[in-house]
This record gives sequence, C-alpha cells and structure tokens, in this order.
Amino acid sequence: MLTRRSFLKLTGASTVAWYVATQAGWTERAMAEIPGGTLDPADVPKFQTAMLIPPVMPRAGTITMPGGKPADYYEISIRQLSQQILPAGLPTTTVWGYGAVKSASRRGLLLHHAPSLTIETTWKRPVRIKWINELVDTGGNYLPHLLPVDQTLHWANPPGGTAERDTRPTFTSTPAPYTGPVPIVTHLHGAAGVGDESDGYAEAWYLPAAGNIPAGYATEGSWYGFFGGKAASKFGVTWGPGFAIFQYPNDQRESTLWYHDHALGMTRLNVYAGPAGFFLVRGGPEGDKAIRDSRSGTTAVLPGPAPGEGDMFPPNKTYYEIPIAVQDRSFNADGSLFYPDTRAFFDGITGPYIPETDVSPIWNPEFFGNMIMANGNTWPFQTVEQRRYRLRFLNGCQSRFLILDFGDIPGVEVWQIGNEGGFLAAPVNLTGTNGNRLLMGLAERADLIVDFTDVPVGNHVLGNVGPDEPFGGGVPGVDFMVADPASTGQVMEFRVVPAVAPDPTTPSQFLVLPAITWLTGGTTRPLALLEKASGFFPDSPVEARLGTVTGDPNTAAAATEAMGWMDAVTENPAVGATEVWEYYNATADAHPMHLHEVAFQVVNRQAIAVDEATGTVQVDAGSAPTPPEPWENGWKDTVVAYPGQVTRLRMKFTNAGQFVWHCHIVEHEDNEMMRPYRIGPPQPGQPNG
Repeated sequence: MLTRRSFLKLTGASTVAWYVATQAGWTERAMAEIPGGTLDPADVPKFQTAMLIPPVMPRAGTITMPGGKPADYYEISIRQLSQQILPAGLPTTTVWGYGAVKSASRRGLLLHHAPSLTIETTWKRPVRIKWINELVDTGGNYLPHLLPVDQTLHWANPPGGTAERDTRPTFTSTPAPYTGPVPIVTHLHGAAGVGDESDGYAEAWYLPAAGNIPAGYATEGSWYGFFGGKAASKFGVTWGPGFAIFQYPNDQRESTLWYHDHALGMTRLNVYAGPAGFFLVRGGPEGDKAIRDSRSGTTAVLPGPAPGEGDMFPPNKTYYEIPIAVQDRSFNADGSLFYPDTRAFFDGITGPYIPETDVSPIWNPEFFGNMIMANGNTWPFQTVEQRRYRLRFLNGCQSRFLILDFGDIPGVEVWQIGNEGGFLAAPVNLTGTNGNRLLMGLAERADLIVDFTDVPVGNHVLGNVGPDEPFGGGVPGVDFMVADPASTGQVMEFRVVPAVAPDPTTPSQFLVLPAITWLTGGTTRPLALLEKASGFFPDSPVEARLGTVTGDPNTAAAATEAMGWMDAVTENPAVGATEVWEYYNATADAHPMHLHEVAFQVVNRQAIAVDEATGTVQVDAGSAPTPPEPWENGWKDTVVAYPGQVTRLRMKFTNAGQFVWHCHIVEHEDNEMMRPYRIGPPQPGQPNG
C-alpha cells in the first residue's frame, strides 16, 4: 500500500497532493477497513455501555514530613485482570491496571482497573507513592507480557544481566518475542519540579518479586540502585524487590496530569496493556478559586462535583466534572488485545530481519487501533443534563492524533479553559472560532467547559476527524482523509436529558482565568527530529531519531546529527537557566514532543527548508513566525511539532538531575526517539549517561 509517508518521499509533493492522489485511486485506504485483530469493529455494538467515571484512588495513610508537614501516602500496584472493555455479551479482555493495595479508610476502593483510579492531590501537599510490580500469578510466578516484545530494540533487556541490561542486544539469528518477567517503572506525566529519582526514568525499571526469575536476569535497571540511594537520602525510604517509592512535591499549578509506565523500549506495549490513570493537582494561587466572574468580580463557579475519595461505587451522586481518557485499541474475537507481532503488518516486509538486515522483526513504526475507547470501554455513552459540564480530555492513543468534533451535537457550546499546565491565559471559544473542533496530539490534555444547555434532548455523538494514519497537519477532508466515520470517527455518545435543577456555574465567556507569568529571554538550543531509513528496503523506516543541529539555521543551512539513546548527553542546561528549544522537524509527520521535569511556553512556529541529501535544515527566509494557537497560550508539557517547521519553546530549568525528552508517539519513543538530558553537572556516583 502506498502510504502518505511514501508518497511524499517519492514525489516531494504536499499533503494536499497526497489527498488528491488518494482520491484519484492511488490507494483504496479510504474505503478499506483499518487492519487489526480478528474482531471486526462492525461487529461491536456502539453506545451500549455507560462510560466509567474513574473513582478516586484511596490513600494508604498520611505521613509527617521533616518539619511537620503532612503528605499523602499511597501503595499502588500493577496487576493483571479481566475486564469488560467490549459491550456485555462479548468476551472480556485480559489487561493490566493500577490499583491501591491498601486503604486507610474502610470505604477505600481497592480496585485494579484500566484506566486506573484518579489520584486527587492538593497544591504543595507532597504525595508519596509505593509503586509495586505485581505482574505475577497466584503462585507468585511471573506473568509474561500480553503482547509481543521485540528484543532487537534498545530496551530494558533483563536477559542481558547487569552487564547487558538497557542495551540493544546483538543476535546471530532473528530472536523470538521475549516471554520473561516484565519490567515496569511509573512516570507521572506533567510532574514539574519532581526529583529525578521519582520521575520514572526509563532505566530505573524493576521486575516483579517473582519466585521464578531466571538465573542471570537483571532484576532492575541501570539507574534503579542510584535513584534508590537518592530516595533513601532525601526521604528516608527504602526500595526493595519489585517496588520503588517516589515522591511528588505538587508545587506546580493546578493541572491535569496522568501516570503511566515508562520502561525502556517497552512503553508502547506496557501502556497498551492498560495501566494509566489521571492525577489531578488542585488549589494554589492559580487554581480554580482564583478564577473570577467578570460580571461581578467574585469567584467564578466551575462545573462540579468531581468524584471524591470515599464516594460510593457505583456512585450515588451526579458528577459534572469528568475526566475522559480516549484511546485506540484493536481486539481479537476472543476479546484479547490485538497488537502486531510482525513488521509485515505495517508495510509488508516479511524479512529477512535483524541480524541479516536492519529491520526489526516485530516493531511497527506506528500503530492505529481500529476501535476507540473512552475510559476503558469501546464507544460508551454518558448521560448529561442540559447544563454545563467540565470535561478533562486526554489523548492516550498510541500513534493517533485526535481531532475531537462536537459538530454533530446541535446547540452545543464548547470552551477550552486549560491544557497540560493548568488554566490558559483566557478561555477559548472552540465553537465560535474553531468550528467545534479540537486537535489533540498524543498525551495532550484539554480542560473543556461543554455547555449542553441548548442541545436537544436525545442522543448525540462526539466525533473524531483526525486521520487513521500519521498526521502531518492541515484541514480534515482537505489535506488528509478523516477517520473512518463508521468506527474510529466516533468517540462516544452523549445522552442529553433535561436539567434537574438550575445551573449555578459561570458561563464560560465571563471566566477570568489566573494570569500567566510569561518567561522572557534565554539562550537558543536547536534540535532535530529525524528518521532513519533502512539500507535494505526502500521507503522503510527502521528508527525514529532525535538529534542536534550545528550552526544557526535561522541564518544559514545547518547540519543535523542523529543521536541514539545510548549516546552521551548533549542537552545540558544549567540550573536556573532559561532556554529556547527549537525543534526542527525534518520528517514527513508531526511529532508530539514531551519534555520531562519542566513546563514550557510555546513561542512560535516557522517554515523551514529541509535538504535530505545534505542533512541540513534552514529557516525559510521568506516566512514569518506564527504565534501559538489560542489553546496553547499557557504552560504545556507536550507540543505538536509539524513537518517542515521549527517549533520554538521557552522554559526554565530549576532542579538538577537526569531526565528525558521524547516523542510521545510511543512506537517512536521506544525505538530511539527519546534522549536523556541533564540539568546541571553529573551527579557523583551516577551511572554512565
């Protein structure tokens, strides 16, 4: 099949030309079903299941910090479970999910689920979590992965022992999928100001404390011991077999975070298996109590309540603030998750693979599930009243950019008030200015006020007009084909009923959001987003890459140099430094770029010229920078870097330590599109890196 990627490379044409070509018959993709497992999306009834509103994770207790400050303490594990993801009447699905193993309250819900329960936190009140790997069976023996693990990537590699862990191993013949114990390490996505020992560094993974770990296997990653020592020194905690204890200061703005696995070379698989959940920070001088009603100057009222700790489950109250994680998946007829077990699924390459060529046998450069889930169910429904709701959306897909489309909900009014880093500079009327649509890159969050007041009573579908393939920017239906309207073009159904009481909330147009403190100045750091092609098969990517740019591409053609995960740190800002990072995207696709540890502000974007023959990039002298989108005006942790553009970000680095930056297309992240970076000097005793 001729993909958009290959068409652009072969012809040098635009995405518009690609769309015209496909319409003229270059490919039948628009009329064909998205490939997947043995369960046909057409055989899955839609809007049969009430959407789960994630309950709140119970605390294991409260601890007293040095100096007397209280902190919330949790004990949370990952377990394997069977869950009804598909509608009732279809088989259950084996997945992994986080859940509390201990509760200080008798009403605490000890439930493992995918997605997992929401961790509710308070600004500047620290949270300490014991993250436990319980991927073991009832006999205490390890459980193998649910999905095919490609051993030819640069990955955790427990079979390599302490000498070869966290490497790209070499083979004399193409290896079968790995079936050993599963490494995990949890990352709190969006946590700003956290210590590196608690960030979920990709080489700080650990296996379960199983009774049958094969002899010679590494049971922990290269950085686990070093970070465990830091945690003991800083917090007086001791890590042990099968767990780590992280602490989050929560000194950032009120915001929507989420937690998920981050093990080296396995994130795509571990997250696809299910474990992820929301982590909400509330309060502080830039929290919802700081929002004003412009009509009176008094504190505005946002829709609520949200689920609270100790609420009954199923709930006996109505929630008007709801987090919604949107993900794509494929299934087999027996209910099991489908994920490709061969590179041939992506582009038909059936081998030979590594070591005879440079193509990995299992890794797919991207994966698009052919069904959409919201909060862990395929195409659920949510009953809403004719009033305002606060909906916190997360794009938790693998490779899929979403363009949420409220256009088929008559009378709806949608405003965005926040993104990853908290409230925006001002509310954005998506109905009035953006056609009731919102682009969401992978891992981006959107805090929306959705007003159903004037929506007719009845059932209305939230759509998705993003593509069923890699996204390169542009207008849906003009620059690219939209998602299959019969499957992935639908997200969920809203069942609108009359309001049971007057709506006490402040209309969005009268919300005065907390002021943004804008960063200024900073040194510029040009960086490259690249792709490595196969030397054996035409138009076949074998790695996604990040790299450096030598020279100043704002004034002349500047050379790019691809870097791998194993290469020495090249991004090393000083503690207290402000920098402007420039992402020069020399690939054909957009990349959602995520930076750990800090929040940033989008400065602008500008067109660039890419010369693949010389490996150079240069700002188009005839172009003008374009400002951030209105929904990007604020603090962020993930940004869409478009092809043929430089995307500029400004950030300040305050805490020393070892962190990472990467593309959040998790298939890219797992195969070299992630790099370590260090704030400040190397730490005494740290591993190489």
